[in-house]
Amino acid sequence: MLSARDVEAYRRQGFLVIPDVVSPAEIAELRRVTDEFLARSRAVTGHTEMFDLEDGHSPASPRLRRLISPHRWHPVYEAMVRHPRIVEVLKALWGPNVRFDQSKLNMKSAGYGSPIEWHQDWAFYPHTNDDLAAVGIMIDDVDEDNGPMLLVPGSHTGPVYDHHANGRFCGAIDAAATGLDVAGAVPCLGKAGTITVHHVRMVHGSATNRSNRQRRFLLHQYRAADAWPLTRAPQDFAAWTSLLVSGEETLAPRLAPVPVRLPLPPATNQGSIYENQRELGSRYFAGSDAAASAAPARTSV
Repeated sequence: MLSARDVEAYRRQGFLVIPDVVSPAEIAELRRVTDEFLARSRAVTGHTEMFDLEDGHSPASPRLRRLISPHRWHPVYEAMVRHPRIVEVLKALWGPNVRFDQSKLNMKSAGYGSPIEWHQDWAFYPHTNDDLAAVGIMIDDVDEDNGPMLLVPGSHTGPVYDHHANGRFCGAIDAAATGLDVAGAVPCLGKAGTITVHHVRMVHGSATNRSNRQRRFLLHQYRAADAWPLTRAPQDFAAWTSLLVSGEETLAPRLAPVPVRLPLPPATNQGSIYENQRELGSRYFAGSDAAASAAPARTSV
């Protein structure tokens, strides 16, 4: 799947955008199942272990912000976790031993899909090394207008920024207070079936979907099998081992000299990243058209 040049580009810029990884038939199934879950969300009035809701959600006008851990709820989503072409990409980056972590489906509905403030995934779950990445599957076409994910190339080699507000973890970076430079941010664009891969320390975020088109984005978190969490130790070893999507288990965590900040004290608004970020006072994407001025990321492979 990946050439040596692609791997080098990932090491340098911290992300890849790879078209035509998931087939049209698989995308059609993902859309069908996702529509079913949106319909099911009409029956709930608040956040659940499955549904994270936009403000203004109602049975008559369902506003589903995120499907939480979709791989737990339907075999079509579960199958995507071990998609052979995705696994091959990760093996090219890290070697044969790859472990899945978690999934979520961000729904950015037309006209109001919520923004996500600048953050680094690493701030939520530091590990013994940083061979971790998020793989995003574009269920819809993504362009400059429907809330694409924005990445700051090369930021994965820089500092781990403070993700606190009012003395508590909030899962967001106050760009003004930290001096975060996002002038070079690029949007990840592509047709449905494209995947993105971004490094766990990459600074990223997304603006509100201001278009008349939805942007559904299925995200999987993966890690090298020798990357062990510093904040959530495995409680069930059999379950931990079952998360391997390739290769063999190891009891020898690889320790790397990577910067770490712990996500403590816990967020005031515990829940999804949307809830965590409510505490951030200075919001970059509130009323922002930041995505419009960013140059698109080039596709690779």
